[in-house]
Amino acid sequence: MTDARNRWAAPFGWIARASRVPGEERRSLVQTTKAAVAAVLAWIIATAVLDLPQPFLAPYAAVFLVQATVYRSLRGWAQQVGAVSAGVLLAAGAGQFIPSVTVALGLVVFTGLLIGSWRGFGDSGVWVGVTGMLLVSYGNATEPVLLADRLLETALGAAIGAVLNAVVLPPLHGGRLRAATSRLASAVADVLDETAALVRGESPEAADVLQDRMLDVRSLVAEAEEAIGWTREGRYLNLRGRRETREEPLANLVTLWPPLTQLIDAVSEAARSEQPFRHPGEHGRGVVGDLLEALAEVARSGDPDRLDRCSKLVEEIDRLLVTPTDEVTTSIGLGAMALPARRIVQQLHAD
Repeated sequence: MTDARNRWAAPFGWIARASRVPGEERRSLVQTTKAAVAAVLAWIIATAVLDLPQPFLAPYAAVFLVQATVYRSLRGWAQQVGAVSAGVLLAAGAGQFIPSVTVALGLVVFTGLLIGSWRGFGDSGVWVGVTGMLLVSYGNATEPVLLADRLLETALGAAIGAVLNAVVLPPLHGGRLRAATSRLASAVADVLDETAALVRGESPEAADVLQDRMLDVRSLVAEAEEAIGWTREGRYLNLRGRRETREEPLANLVTLWPPLTQLIDAVSEAARSEQPFRHPGEHGRGVVGDLLEALAEVARSGDPDRLDRCSKLVEEIDRLLVTPTDEVTTSIGLGAMALPARRIVQQLHAD
């Protein structure tokens, strides 16, 4: 009973979130509304203003040109108009030189799909063959006026969709970027804390758990890279581009992935090793653990002022590596951990 109630309530919850929170739901609602408005405008202009007969391509093109970014809308307009133009010309040629509709249909579809595979047409390439097929099958291929109408309808609808998307609340992807930043920062901080616990002497079995956690972090890094790409593309040609969230904090977290992987590999290898000289002594492990916990705090807070403590701990590790102590035989394991840890601190300082 509860599950059924939740299923019925889900759409209302989605609408409530869209009106309350500036997230994915609101962006989807805005884009859907713009697509509907673009279709209606394209139909009204095509029928009431231009008096085009059966202008079904106008609203169709308008809907598909309300894309996730302004750049994709403008690029899609050029691609779709180009694809439909090629299909119209192909149908016109078939109508002039091939008397059989059946033969013309097959040749137009075959040739149109081959031409549409050119990467310059993008996702709109299929419309070379489809447009030619529709015109030939409807018997419009031999009527230049109707061919011109189909081209005009497509250009009109595509232009309305692209312009509306570019002018009315052009889409931004800052929400996706902020969410990805928060998730990745939290995951990196948790992994650093777990690595610190392993350095300090937690059971070697914890190294296997840590490796599984790293797979989760790798997935979040991929998500972060995708969010950065969407944000950069969303800013391009966007009238609201200056309001877009900066991607630098997330990009900086992504750059920590290679040294973080090396650090955890070094710690895990040392923890599993049965050779005493591979694992640092108690004091060295304590310093490395303190460094990892300090880095976790920086990752969570994003506060560069906390890096001073990290730098001091790196200097302490360097001193342990060059100064003879009772733990001198552990320098191999300590050195393997020190290099990626130093790279993480340097990368955070550079950012």
